[in-house]
Amino acid sequence: MNSGPGKKPDWLKIKLASGSSFASTRKLLNKHSLHTVCRSAMCPNLHECWSKGTATFLLLGNVCTRACRFCAVATGQRPALPDPAEPANIAEAVKTMKLRHAVLTSVNRDDLADGGSAHWVETIRAIRSANPAVSLECLIPDFGGSERALDLVMAEAPEVLNHNIETVPSLYSKVRPQASYERSLSVIGRAKRNFRLATKSGMMVGMGETPEEVEASLRDLRRHGCDMVTIGQYLQPTAAHLPVERYVTPEEFERYRQIALDAGFRHVQSGPFVRSSYHAEAFEPVEEIS
Repeated sequence: MNSGPGKKPDWLKIKLASGSSFASTRKLLNKHSLHTVCRSAMCPNLHECWSKGTATFLLLGNVCTRACRFCAVATGQRPALPDPAEPANIAEAVKTMKLRHAVLTSVNRDDLADGGSAHWVETIRAIRSANPAVSLECLIPDFGGSERALDLVMAEAPEVLNHNIETVPSLYSKVRPQASYERSLSVIGRAKRNFRLATKSGMMVGMGETPEEVEASLRDLRRHGCDMVTIGQYLQPTAAHLPVERYVTPEEFERYRQIALDAGFRHVQSGPFVRSSYHAEAFEPVEEIS
């Protein structure tokens, strides 16, 4: 039985920011009934990002059909049907917030025949129509491995195509029982091989993995064409979720950052509070060489 990692260390104590930008972001999201992964997943960076007027928009509702044991997003097998007004509302929010770089993600919708891919496409097109200069990062689900669904979204050519492996393969049955490590790698590989997109992935540490496993997964990602990576500390969102096995030190995060850079990643964010879309604007798209 896990006795836990003990008291949370000083480097994991966060100062909450607020102010006019935070308040206006919250008001805007509430006005359009928009979901964000910031709020649904209890992200520790919510106050910082909202205070800067940034947010990661969560498509297809806030109920996921999967039950990953690390994630705070609500789960259920019968979520509400996709909101037809959501694409236009997100496009308007991007415009109002004057975003230069917008991040989209979604819950898994295994209940839908296309996994929600058509809704993704509609949202991307709505945003670009209203905001021609905006760049997009799309943090997509695996769509159950459906090549048709993946291709529909990838063909829209987001500036960054993101799909997280989340953890090392030995922990998948415990952490992501309805997902597949190889399938997640194949999503990255398909985006690079078939569409030549700038690719990004992310993983959490402190869940029981070894440093050697982290390094092996980073090399797996590079082998599948991943350009950018995020590495952050897993934090248990509720008592019902997986416990934290250990708190990874800032020095270890720096070591992971150097390992990733040595492996050939173009851009790396590695630190206790790093999350997949944290400082997403810093992840510049990679220009492909023909």
